[in-house]
Amino acid sequence: MSYSNSIIFGPIPSRRFGISLGVDLSPSSKQCNFDCLYCELEKAKTVDTMITYPSVLEIVTAIKESFHKHPKIDVITVTANGEPTLYPNLNELIFEINKIKGNAKTLILSNGSTIYDKNTFDTLLNFDTVKLSLDCVSEKCFKKLDRIHSSIDVKKIVQSMIDFSETTKNQFVLEILFVKDLNDKEEEITLLYEAIKKINPNRVDVGTIDRPPAYEVQPVPFNSLENIANKFEGINVNIAYKKRPKQTNSFSEEEIISMLKRRPLTNDDIENLFDEKSKSILQNLVKVGQISLIDSSGVKFYKFL
Repeated sequence: MSYSNSIIFGPIPSRRFGISLGVDLSPSSKQCNFDCLYCELEKAKTVDTMITYPSVLEIVTAIKESFHKHPKIDVITVTANGEPTLYPNLNELIFEINKIKGNAKTLILSNGSTIYDKNTFDTLLNFDTVKLSLDCVSEKCFKKLDRIHSSIDVKKIVQSMIDFSETTKNQFVLEILFVKDLNDKEEEITLLYEAIKKINPNRVDVGTIDRPPAYEVQPVPFNSLENIANKFEGINVNIAYKKRPKQTNSFSEEEIISMLKRRPLTNDDIENLFDEKSKSILQNLVKVGQISLIDSSGVKFYKFL
């Protein structure tokens, strides 16, 4: 089977990563060890190995051809019609991509399920940015929401994420997708927060369903995501929500400092929360060194020093 026309998608502009070139490691069918209720792909039986997949040579050749047509690529995003870490030659692939990537960065989008496998763990260390999902911490929620393959050991995932965060010298991002009446319950949010504090990633993206899901589940509203983000004190939280309601207010210097002591705010947060006077106060706090502007995998955060 030839995969030459289906491996690459894009390049597309990404607000966080610049011009992104997508690489699909499972272009012929969905091959995943999760069957998430919210998945935008079709329902499918879970698997723990890929059966059909392109060769490393096919993938690298496709990337080279795309580079020739589109020389200004900022990030090579490795993903799959399913779970990319199930690709059996991932270590060889990232080794080859790193040889040809030039100034581009590498990014992998994974559900995080295989992080406790030593080969996967070591392979992920070779990506510039690793983005893993963590929708639940309790085994009951994990199995109900992400509908995991029987081979997955839920208890090992969080500890392995902690180990990975302590080991990697590159960017590590966690993503949580909240689904109404499933992982948005108070006890699950508390478990997630406690786990995230231990994992200590560079950034946490929180979002909800924004495309038609495989099963009949509902998104949570924006204010729920905002409340969750506020509970994740001291963590770089990025609220990924396409249609944020504009709710600008006026804040004093003391109020701004108090907000940023609780959790860093992104540029999007500032645009949606701060009026022009408040933005001016914020910029002055940056100038005098009380607030810093940091970059976490392409997302800028205002943080109290």
